[in-house]
Amino acid sequence: MTIRMRLTVWYVGVMFVSLVAMGLLVYHEFVIEPRNDLREARETGKPLETEQEEAYEIVGIVLWCGLPAAALALGGGWWLMRKGLSPVTALTRAAENASERNLGEPLARSRNGDELDRLTEVFNAMTVRLHGSFQRIREFTLHASHELKTPLTILRGEMETQLENAGHSSAQRESLLSQLDEVQRLTRIVDGLSLLTKADAGQVRLNLEPVRLDELVRDACADAQILAKPYSVSIGLGACDAVTVRGDRHRLRQLLLNLTDNAVKYNQPGGGVDVELRCLGQSVAELTVSNTGKGIPPERLVRVFDRFWRGDESHNGEVDGCGLGLSICEWIVNAHSGSIKLTSLPSEFTKVAVTIPADTTAAVLKAPAAEVARV
Repeated sequence: MTIRMRLTVWYVGVMFVSLVAMGLLVYHEFVIEPRNDLREARETGKPLETEQEEAYEIVGIVLWCGLPAAALALGGGWWLMRKGLSPVTALTRAAENASERNLGEPLARSRNGDELDRLTEVFNAMTVRLHGSFQRIREFTLHASHELKTPLTILRGEMETQLENAGHSSAQRESLLSQLDEVQRLTRIVDGLSLLTKADAGQVRLNLEPVRLDELVRDACADAQILAKPYSVSIGLGACDAVTVRGDRHRLRQLLLNLTDNAVKYNQPGGGVDVELRCLGQSVAELTVSNTGKGIPPERLVRVFDRFWRGDESHNGEVDGCGLGLSICEWIVNAHSGSIKLTSLPSEFTKVAVTIPADTTAAVLKAPAAEVARV
């Protein structure tokens, strides 16, 4: 039965019940009550009501019969609409929760053959096609990344061999070094794409173990000081609480290096980078990395974790990068059941805040805040 026919039948039923109820009330007031009044008048000798009193009584009867019937019709209509649209609400909620990660999960069908059941069937077929398209894109990206690694490795090896030849002039060596930099940049892009594609396909396995996050933060700051020297950027380590998280040491170190590297590169000469690690309530580790760069306009903040998006400031080629660093950071944080958020005030600061659940099974005391160290 179609939804249109079902709603029609239900509403006819509601109106029929309303009319029956109203008819019973009218019959009671205009037939039963007058008979009782006439019988009472004969037995007691009491005169019948005047015409004015009868008019008032008729108005009261109309209100007494009409208002309940109207309320019943309104209540029935509200119940009818709610019951009729409940499948639409369920379908809307399921569609809102649909993403590229759960496209393979079909929506539940009522199997009653109505329009909504047909719509659900069409929606499930569409998600199946989308899931297949995403799967083919991931496979293509993964295969392309894999196939590109071999020629890039060969090119890099040949260029490094050419650089060892002392017979090249200065101009030739500069050209080879420039080409080698581009090959290395392509290699980083291919490696990043390969990692993200494998992560999307669920092919990356984390080696979860208790990790002292404060030790990784100190090591990352030491490495960032080396990266910051050519840019005249100072690295500051503020509060660094001793906290243990359950995670993959290699991926967490990659997260820290990506964040500090971005903070150094997207900075201004003579600027600074501040790193802090705090333990919030012994259950959450909060890492913040802020810099004094140009910042990001509010309308562009929503795209900072998109792949290959780098912002207008980096499109001029002054900053080396491929636009995959923050995407990799987001995946690492999500893989550790954490959250990452970037805030920015143009021309003042940009701050990345990462929260990761602490390992409550490890007994770790809170270390005093480290003094700010500047290079």
